[in-house]
Amino acid sequence: MNFTLVQLRYFVAAARHRSMTGASRELMVSQSAISAAIAHLEREFGVQLLVRHHAKGLSLTASGERFLGEARGLLGHADEMAATAKAFGGALRGRLTLGCAEGVAPFHLAPLLAEFAVRCPEVDVALADGRDDADLREDLLDGGCELALVHDVGDGDVLEGEVLARTPPHVIVAPGHELADAKAVSLRAFADEPMILLDLPAHRDYTASLVRRVGINPRIRFRSRGPELVRALVAAGQGFAILAERPATDTTYDGGRVVALDCTDDLPPLPLLLVHARGIRPTRRAAAFAAVCRERFVRASGGAARG
Repeated sequence: MNFTLVQLRYFVAAARHRSMTGASRELMVSQSAISAAIAHLEREFGVQLLVRHHAKGLSLTASGERFLGEARGLLGHADEMAATAKAFGGALRGRLTLGCAEGVAPFHLAPLLAEFAVRCPEVDVALADGRDDADLREDLLDGGCELALVHDVGDGDVLEGEVLARTPPHVIVAPGHELADAKAVSLRAFADEPMILLDLPAHRDYTASLVRRVGINPRIRFRSRGPELVRALVAAGQGFAILAERPATDTTYDGGRVVALDCTDDLPPLPLLLVHARGIRPTRRAAAFAAVCRERFVRASGGAARG
């Protein structure tokens, strides 16, 4: 077979962007170079990989979808081989692209990155954060990131990984709430009160499952994708909220305060997962980051694995 890794990279970029223009901008090469590389691959393998739609970008054929997965795997192995060769003298090197769901990043990402930087100072970490779990699944499948920290794995046929932690839900209320002095409460106590909903997909579905489980249907006063705005609204007395992740402080950005109450109901915890695309062998850089995550959450749980 007569093809190059560069041609594969051009094809993968075009498939990811669904656009020659987008691939050209990312790779900083001409569109004609990308088009020629893809045409060469199609001639070499005797299949059409992409359908060109006039003024509407590109779409993958069925053969192109399968070829994309193989191309990504081969490129990953090539990158790993290069990094391994460079690491013969010692430290891991290269780039690790890491995704992190927006409901996870503020609580866990900074200490994990700091610890990883100490362990692997020559690995360059690129972040895909501020995205929801569905977007990160697409990033993982398209090769936009190698690993992702998420609360919802979605389709288990395309992603695999491990549970790092399982976090039980809790309720937050304003300090002046009549139940603020209770250490633990049932969600049923809030059946007639307005709720502030953390409106991220994984959290929204998780919260809906909890209220169904206890048989209540609270009225949602406000929705927000920002955990901190949810806490600020609760601190201002606008309602209660059900959350899983707990900040280290009860103080909100605007100087308010919330009170966290455990739940007495029998409720499932929310899992935190580290995932990658199924069938793609993690690089040594990814394995090193996974080890940092695993060890940190084992320490946080008092020495026992969570999940």
